[in-house]
Amino acid sequence: MPSRLAPGRLDAHAALFIDVDGTLLEIAPRPELVAVPAGLPALLDTLGRGRGGALALVSGRRLADLDRLFAPWRSAAAGLHGAERRRADGSHVPGGVGPDDLAAAAALDRLRPELIDVARRWPGVWLEDKGRTLALHYRDAPEIAAEIGDIAADLMRGSGDCLRLIAGNMVVELQPRHYGKDGAIAAFMEEPPFGGRLPVFLGDDTTDEDGFAEINRRGGVSIRVGAPATPTAASFMLPSVAAVLAWLAGSSPL
Repeated sequence: MPSRLAPGRLDAHAALFIDVDGTLLEIAPRPELVAVPAGLPALLDTLGRGRGGALALVSGRRLADLDRLFAPWRSAAAGLHGAERRRADGSHVPGGVGPDDLAAAAALDRLRPELIDVARRWPGVWLEDKGRTLALHYRDAPEIAAEIGDIAADLMRGSGDCLRLIAGNMVVELQPRHYGKDGAIAAFMEEPPFGGRLPVFLGDDTTDEDGFAEINRRGGVSIRVGAPATPTAASFMLPSVAAVLAWLAGSSPL
């Protein structure tokens, strides 16, 4: 189990990476129904400016969704688990056209009709189509978690090795295998203003575990939000979204 993170200020030299749903925002029945606390965009701006811009959101959401939720804040971010990435200077990393991207896109195209059919056949299940990832949500039918996991795994077996299946909080997501939050964090750490700083990552779900592992490999601080139901690579724990927001607010360097 990770250690409970003690109250205290975050080193102003740290590079801060933050997941969104379940970390900065409370989980909602559907992604579009999340509520952004008043003052959160301003807090992100303050935290980032106090670190010379070394703050990035690292999320399974699209970059466009992050910009809509946290406007007017707009800075470094990785979307779709790293398949989309914007640097701190506002430039976008080209993606989606390499051989691995094309193979993953083709596999998702083949699986999309079958996943749509699964969502139609199972009450309480719906498909979130993010273009470059597909997510089956079953928050309204938690009792069928095992069945949905088995169905998704069966579909994956015919897709080759270009996709991976991630089981998250009441969701299973099919993603290109060559992207992950670990790769997104590693890429940021090779660029200014992140390079040479102590990396810190906060996340709440299995989709964040590869990010925790990357942070640990770099000798940084990995923080899991909420008591994990399964083993985690995170070294520390905060109990809730509210605790995250309080900790971040107390760590504001300005």
